Amino acid sequence: MARVTIVGGGYGGITAAKALDDVAEVTLVEQKDTFVSHAAALRAAVDRDWAEKIFLPYDRLLTNGRVVHGTVLTVRGATVEVSGHGQIEADYLVLATGTAYPFPAKHMESSSVIAKARIERVHTNLEQSSRALIVGAGAVGIELAGEITSAFPDVKVTMLEAADRILPAGDYKPEIREAISDQLAQRGVEIITGDSLSFLPPVDVGVLSPFRVTTENGRQLEADMWFRAYGSAAATGFLGEDYDEVRHYDGTIRVDEYLRVVDHPGVWAIGDITDVRESKRADAARAHARVVASNIADIIAGREPSATTRPEPNGSSCPWGPTAAPPRSCVTVCASSSAPRRPARSKERTSSWASSVRSWESIRRRDRARRGPATPFTCALCEG
Repeated sequence: MARVTIVGGGYGGITAAKALDDVAEVTLVEQKDTFVSHAAALRAAVDRDWAEKIFLPYDRLLTNGRVVHGTVLTVRGATVEVSGHGQIEADYLVLATGTAYPFPAKHMESSSVIAKARIERVHTNLEQSSRALIVGAGAVGIELAGEITSAFPDVKVTMLEAADRILPAGDYKPEIREAISDQLAQRGVEIITGDSLSFLPPVDVGVLSPFRVTTENGRQLEADMWFRAYGSAAATGFLGEDYDEVRHYDGTIRVDEYLRVVDHPGVWAIGDITDVRESKRADAARAHARVVASNIADIIAGREPSATTRPEPNGSSCPWGPTAAPPRSCVTVCASSSAPRRPARSKERTSSWASSVRSWESIRRRDRARRGPATPFTCALCEG
């Protein structure tokens, strides 16, 4: 049976692993001991119920394959070296390591116990804080401001953005930025643009410890705790030198329309680490995974790869916590009005694990659009 190694157990990685579980000997390599649904990580930072529900075990993901927990040290060709496991060779390699981003938007710890402890510390500190600084006013910073002001309305939030406007990345309409700025102001959020810190606060993010910092323009800012909402990077630092020619300055790697890594036979990439020009979203990673799984299944069956991908319309959503109602609670902007062809879907069987993740996200979307407190998701895996 063909051997497939998938590096990264996020949204795309688990989709590819599940789709190939019946046709290949699948090894999913993931550093974390549980799946983390990062789509709700910011809600989890302010809501203890959600903090428990974003962690899902991998033990029921695969029927035939295996999940290896360890840090990928390097990749050469299609061979992966994993801490504590040595080299894992494969006939086909799928890279799905996603994007690294500062806590609490993403959790980089391998232990879910540590991750949950950090979330609890942030929540406890927010309960005792009166001033919070968010450095960065992109989509993540805005979402975080909305979550904090919804859960802790007495906390005074200040947002500092180096660019001359909020949402600096992306082709947003001016009225969108104006509407969001107005809503932030209504919640008492102070927005400072065109300025940056002269130095980072002398405390870790999410830690309660009053501090004073100075901006490049000479403004003094005081807060009890702070959060960093900038600095995403494609997680491809583990790739060996033979990948240097296909790795861009931002860490993304070159792929063709079949999502094969250019000039690397048998190696595929999905999600945030690809240089596909589209918004980096969980649904895009899953769509990539279906394309790759279909193509690998084709090759195993002796056929030519047939599934291709085309970028989806760019979009962004800015939730404002559980109590706001649309259309003011969530703004979606598409940069293109065209309707690109959907990627071919592989014949993946329905699983309680994958269904749990999809159902969880559906509940989260519905929760954004209703008034009242969030409805925690009860996972079939957690409840047995």
